[in-house]
Amino acid sequence: MSYRFVRGLRTALCASAALSILVSGATFAAPVKKIPAVDVPLMRQVIKTLSSDEFEGRAPSTPAEQKVLDEIVARFKAAGLQPGNKGSWLQDVPTVEITASNVSPMTVKGKDGTPMSFAIGKDFVAGSYRFVPQTRVKDSELVFVGYGINAPELGWNDYAGLDMKGKTAVILVNDPDYEMQGEDGPFKGRRMTYYGRWTYKFEEAARQGATAAIVIHDTFPAAYGWNVVESSWTGAQYFVQSANDGMDQTQANAWVQKPVAEAILKAAGQDLATLTAAAKHKGFKPVPLGLTMDLSFDNTIRKAMSHNVVGLMPGKKRPDEYVLYSAHWDHLGRCAPDKTGDDICNGAVDNATGVAALATLAKMNRKAGPAARSQVFLAVTLEESGTLGSEYYAANPIFPLAKTVGGVNMDGLSPTGRARDVTVTGGDKSELTTLLRKVEKDMHLSETPESHPERGYYYRSDHFSFAKLGVPMFDVGLGEDLEKGGRAAGEAASEDYTVNRYHQPSDEYSDSWDMTGMAQEVELFYRLGRGLADGNDWPNWHPTDEFRAIRDKSLAEAGKK
Repeated sequence: MSYRFVRGLRTALCASAALSILVSGATFAAPVKKIPAVDVPLMRQVIKTLSSDEFEGRAPSTPAEQKVLDEIVARFKAAGLQPGNKGSWLQDVPTVEITASNVSPMTVKGKDGTPMSFAIGKDFVAGSYRFVPQTRVKDSELVFVGYGINAPELGWNDYAGLDMKGKTAVILVNDPDYEMQGEDGPFKGRRMTYYGRWTYKFEEAARQGATAAIVIHDTFPAAYGWNVVESSWTGAQYFVQSANDGMDQTQANAWVQKPVAEAILKAAGQDLATLTAAAKHKGFKPVPLGLTMDLSFDNTIRKAMSHNVVGLMPGKKRPDEYVLYSAHWDHLGRCAPDKTGDDICNGAVDNATGVAALATLAKMNRKAGPAARSQVFLAVTLEESGTLGSEYYAANPIFPLAKTVGGVNMDGLSPTGRARDVTVTGGDKSELTTLLRKVEKDMHLSETPESHPERGYYYRSDHFSFAKLGVPMFDVGLGEDLEKGGRAAGEAASEDYTVNRYHQPSDEYSDSWDMTGMAQEVELFYRLGRGLADGNDWPNWHPTDEFRAIRDKSLAEAGKK
């Protein structure tokens, strides 16, 4: 979940960078002439219902899921939507839960040296993306591959000239230029790109044919401490079921503490700081370490089924072109009890508010009449388990991604009143910025400079599942500069939610919520989505963006380029 007014959980679009696109002359959207009223009572009703104890925290693949699905379908029907999946409201999302056990020490050895043994949890964490009962890595050669990036559009390949078959990649976290203060570097400087995310590094190692991959943890470039890594990789891990049971992935993926990496490289006659400095420059060559690694563990596998809810409002002129609204319906279910014994994480803000926005937007669009393009309303599951519902839809789209113009993702609307500013994750990545600028001007909203671009929040919510397959997506909402109380009030509300409610039983609905901010956000979402739905153009990523190549390919296939 990305909660827009929580300080440090959200990012904002840098105004000076975004202005550059306005000179392009492209419109990418039709003007939105009339804005239907936002049905605030409807929003209250949906939030209150979905976050009630009756829904038990909306955990996927539990008895409570059917109640959630029935409620969302009823709201979509009432809004005049049609079933979006060949006559059905639901899309099956098959998942796999993998829990590692009996994890051996990670043993690193050279030809002549004494083996080094590292302990699970304290020194490393590991797991497998393969749906197999046992993982056994034996005598796999370690190779330091810098930042583990293969970016053809930038002429950068950390694997150049290397056959990774049978080998284990040792990889630095973040991008080569993350220490810069600005965004002028090849990988956007301080702002993390997807090449800097640990998920990409494991994916690329698999594409290179590696047996295993190890990411070196370092607190600042990772944006979180070792405790976060350890807790995240402990217990059950969730994946979308695949036709090949994940056999195209590495056998094992792992993180190691930085001192562990330093010790391993020292045993290889290398220095981590020296290799890190070299890896920051184009043309870096991978370094075989002359060491091998052993690691083994067992996997308990459980398969389950959850569901996305899909509603459709057909377009009147170009019904085979689609604009997407998305929000996740799931939350944590039952969780650690609070002082009162309450163990239901209700998820009122996270993300009953987003589902309420979906239902309200559907009603607004019905009142306005069909747009030129079709509009898809998608309530996805398993966001809290790693954006799996959106990942599954993107990999198995009901409506072709090559014909999906763009969309708006909604995750956590503000219950603290109207704001004077907007935040957006990811910075100026695509031509959607043109539409955003127009809407901001029409709504008299400003933007707040991004405070932590190095944390890569764009790559952590449902919109990313579509972006990495080429579809430009908005992830935008109100900022912290509130009309009542200004930035101080917004920051205080942010801190209060982070400390006292986020992923806790206390994230509950209250009749005292100031819904004016949510209404303002829903109007923002309406203007963005409707502008795309009534437009003619096909927005693309900027030429140097990491998702440009896949969008170019999909547009060419659809005859839109």
